Amino acid sequence: MTGTIEFRIMGPLTVLRDGEAMRFDGARERAVLSMLVLEANRIVSVGRLIDAVWAGAPPKSARAQIATCVSRLRRALGGRAADGTTSRGDLITTRNPGYTLDVDPDTIDWSRFRALTAAARREAAAGSRAQAVATLREALALRRGVAFEGVHGMRCETAGVEEAHLDALESCVEMELELGAHQKVIAELTPVVAEHPLRERARMQLMLAQYRAGRRAEALRTYHDARRQLVEQIGLEPGPELRRLHERILRDAADLAPPPVGAAVGDRPLVVPSQLPPQALPFAGRTDAERELDAALTATGETTSPSPVILAGPSGVGKTALALRWAHRALDRFPDGQLFADLGDGTPTPGPGPGVVLDRFLRALGVPDRAIPADLAEKTALFRSMTAHRRLLVVLDGASGADQVLPLLPGGVHCRVIITSRDPLDELVARQGAHRGFVGPLRPEESRELLVMLVGRARVAAEPQAAGRLALGSRGFPMALRMAAARLSSNPPRSLEELAPSLPLHREELEDLQLDLGSRRPRPSFA
Repeated sequence: MTGTIEFRIMGPLTVLRDGEAMRFDGARERAVLSMLVLEANRIVSVGRLIDAVWAGAPPKSARAQIATCVSRLRRALGGRAADGTTSRGDLITTRNPGYTLDVDPDTIDWSRFRALTAAARREAAAGSRAQAVATLREALALRRGVAFEGVHGMRCETAGVEEAHLDALESCVEMELELGAHQKVIAELTPVVAEHPLRERARMQLMLAQYRAGRRAEALRTYHDARRQLVEQIGLEPGPELRRLHERILRDAADLAPPPVGAAVGDRPLVVPSQLPPQALPFAGRTDAERELDAALTATGETTSPSPVILAGPSGVGKTALALRWAHRALDRFPDGQLFADLGDGTPTPGPGPGVVLDRFLRALGVPDRAIPADLAEKTALFRSMTAHRRLLVVLDGASGADQVLPLLPGGVHCRVIITSRDPLDELVARQGAHRGFVGPLRPEESRELLVMLVGRARVAAEPQAAGRLALGSRGFPMALRMAAARLSSNPPRSLEELAPSLPLHREELEDLQLDLGSRRPRPSFA
């Protein structure tokens, strides 16, 4: 028996052969098949299948019963997959420690949904918002009901699929609001908010759509309903973004106005800033510090405002280089862009104030000068609104105090912030729950490794004792070694032995070098 087989799990479990539904009456077979389809082309362990079937209370014969289920499914699914390459009995293969459903991803609605939402993100990032909306609408249309409806033991998996669907819907509505389709989305969002009363992003979108449709009173009532339900159900006040939107509606903030009819909002390319300076190369050591930085930034919660990560340490020790190294390696995590600001480190003259930096950030995000507010609080509110639903990285280099930083923190839960400073920024830790790490000097072996990278292995091997004195004389400050290497490159006949007496350096010399070199992006005092 042959035929095209398709699998649908975004609703009741359905398997189609040549468009005709196949029957799977056994509850255990349906649970096992659901898990295999969800994880198609990946190994699903027998233990996980047992959990899906018996929900933590399996009989002693569970493994044997799973094997029987798989055998029945193999017989039932005999034939070819949609790509026409799979023969009878081959759809489910045994692979230690479990089984794999080997199929073309296009034969599964969940796989097509994920591919379409990924394509929509790329289209939005490229500025094709209308196309991104169309792609998301195609993805959303794949849902036929609650995922795995009628299949027991898939509660967590159902929640994951439903959450992905809601995220896609909210992303689609976000762009439709920017395209001026506020009337259209009200009818769609109203039942979503009723079914998911604690979902603040959908609530905010409904409020904005109602306000833009001239239904201000309804928008305010939607907020008060949200506040009442949050307080009654979980004892919490609305989040800061929802409260800010309520306040802006109360005062009829100008930036809430709908885009003018025929405006090119949807056609104008979405500005994706890429402001990161190049990395300071070569880079040596810091393996543990990179790991800790990655853990701190990855651990930031998905349901609260992002906690900044502070890299504190003396000038020239390598804070900026560490931040930029991590940032460049994590570019794919921030498809909506990266913002960078040199805050001056407090020396020799005060750096730019937060208002100046916000002007630059807002322009980088595509806001025309005429739309940038003059008031600092309003600039901050606009910046946080524009970053609320973006995956954005912000690097603030050389901060001198919390007041300089606080207005520059984005509003989105998917944003991440790295701050470098000579100051420990205790106030930021206290007020924002910032994670702080102290960047210390390189270890002696790391200093020597950096020296080898800078001047070459042959040169170090030719003068090992002088190279050792240079590495130790740097005090673990990469800038000192960079300065020594710079002096050597300007006078190649010079030996390492001649350079060794120039170290150790005083901090003032390191700072002077930063200013003499003049390039503060990246600041070459870091390695």
